[in-house]
Amino acid sequence: MLSPSSVQGFQQFLAEVDLLVRVHHKNLTSLVGYCNDKTGVGLVYEYMSSGNLHAHLFSGSSSNILTWKDRLQIAIDTAQRIGVSALWLTFPSNDDTHVSTVVAGTPGYLDPEYNLSNRLNKKSDVYSFGVVLVEIISCRPVSSSREHERIHISRWVSSMLAEGDIYGIVDPRLERHLNTNAVWKAVEIAMACVSPNAIKRPTMSQVVVELKESLATEIAGTKQSHETELTNSHCSISMLNPSVR
Repeated sequence: MLSPSSVQGFQQFLAEVDLLVRVHHKNLTSLVGYCNDKTGVGLVYEYMSSGNLHAHLFSGSSSNILTWKDRLQIAIDTAQRIGVSALWLTFPSNDDTHVSTVVAGTPGYLDPEYNLSNRLNKKSDVYSFGVVLVEIISCRPVSSSREHERIHISRWVSSMLAEGDIYGIVDPRLERHLNTNAVWKAVEIAMACVSPNAIKRPTMSQVVVELKESLATEIAGTKQSHETELTNSHCSISMLNPSVR
């Protein structure tokens, strides 16, 4: 539903509807239509019985927490298909003398350079993806309040990195059974994506490569840890029972 406090006007809402009805992909939920009556304005999507990414990330259930490996895989799948989304549409102005750009997007995910140039490009998609990646890693909202100020999630991560607190960035429910190198790489990729300067952002193909390396590091670390546990367990049994070989 369109929130009464939303800064998006009805024209922006229609822009988003027009965009979503034309975008089709197996990894995107389909838009059925929209509602505009006395009860309010809203989008109607196909029902997702298992919930969306947001539901899984912010679920209060401790038994249904997305693992670090699953989060990296979701990020990779998303990065590989990011080109299917276009964040802008063009509409004629009221006097039909020029064409203006109407952005269809959620505040907090939009490239900050758009405010200066009123133009979006491929690196704008990279920025939006970076914000989502930080959410996947930290399980924190895009913006939060601190001392009567709204703090964007990228600023919060930057402050944590300045203190060298890498694990303070990661969703605390994952505990610390993670490969440190894999975590650092994922966070570095995310922060590169949300760079205020578009030139400094990587391409989506580079993001995919880096995320795959992070996942490979995590899998290798998990395998090594498991093998070490098995070895230690066997040694303990052998010490208790010398006949065990």
